Amino acid sequence: MLQSPRPVFAALRDDSDEAAEARQDTAGAIVWLAGIAMVLATTVASTLLDDVTLSWLDLVVWAFLGGGLSGFILYFFLGKVLHVALRRLGSRGSFRRARHLLAFASAPVALALFVYWPVRIAIYGEDLFRFDGSDGGTIGTVFAWLFYVFLLWALVLLVIGVRTVHGWTWARAIAGVSWAAAIGVGLAVALTLLYAAG
Repeated sequence: MLQSPRPVFAALRDDSDEAAEARQDTAGAIVWLAGIAMVLATTVASTLLDDVTLSWLDLVVWAFLGGGLSGFILYFFLGKVLHVALRRLGSRGSFRRARHLLAFASAPVALALFVYWPVRIAIYGEDLFRFDGSDGGTIGTVFAWLFYVFLLWALVLLVIGVRTVHGWTWARAIAGVSWAAAIGVGLAVALTLLYAAG
C-alpha cells in the first residue's frame, strides 16, 4: 500500500460482498491503528498525565480504546462525507467502497504509530503528555508538526485512490477529495466552537 498503492486501490473496484468481506479486517486494523496515532496528537493527550492519578498504563489503555473507537467513528463519518462528495461529481460507488478507500489511504497515519510515535516518546517520555513538558521548545514544536507529514501523505494517497478506482482525471479526483476535506474540516471547526462555547 505504501510503496505501490495503485494495484491495491484498483482492487477496490470489485465491490462485491465477497471482495469487500475479504478486505474488511485489513481495513479495520488500519483504521484502529490510525485512530490511535491520531488521538496521541490531540491536546487531550498532551495534558493527560497532568492528572496525578493517571499512569502510563492508563495512557496506553486510553490511547488503545479511545483511539481505536475514534478511528472508527471518523471512518464512518468521513467515509460518508467522501461518499457524498464523490457522488456529487458523478461517482456511482457505494458508501462501503468509499469507506474502504478512506481506510486504505489512512495507512501512512497507521504507520506513524510505529515510526513516528516511538521515536518521539523515546526522546521526550512523559513530558509529551504533560503541560509545559520539555517537548514545548522550538525543536519539540517542529517535531510535533512532523506528524502532519503522515496526514498529508494519506491525503495524497486518497487522491490517487479516487483517481484509480473511478478512472477520473487528476483534477476531478483532487476536486472530490478537496470537497470532502473541506466539509470534514468545516464540521470539525463547528464542533470545536460548540464545545468551546459549552
